[in-house]
Amino acid sequence: MFSLGSSHRFYLYDAHCDMRKSFDGLCGLVISVMQRQPTSGEVFVFLNRSRTHIKLLHWERGSFVLYYKRLEQGTFGRSTLKKGELSWSDLVLMIEGIQIVSSIQKKRYSLP
Repeated sequence: MFSLGSSHRFYLYDAHCDMRKSFDGLCGLVISVMQRQPTSGEVFVFLNRSRTHIKLLHWERGSFVLYYKRLEQGTFGRSTLKKGELSWSDLVLMIEGIQIVSSIQKKRYSLP
């Protein structure tokens, strides 16, 4: 079951990742490169060089969970990062392949 949501914190690994890495290899990257603890409950996001594969590593109730998605066409988009941290909405847009080119926020007026 996919048990991730907006209550989690998501961190994107800055460099490309070798997708042959599994739990231990990804935990090593989290500790040595990202300077974070893999058992913290945060979700760590890894992309390969060509941005066609994505892995999410998450510690949940005493065990690791690894989510893996491979695209047959296209690539995962780039996201706007805040210190390597992704928002839930950015992650969902990236995984679903939706790229926002520009957005306009209109003022809302309330009636008296």
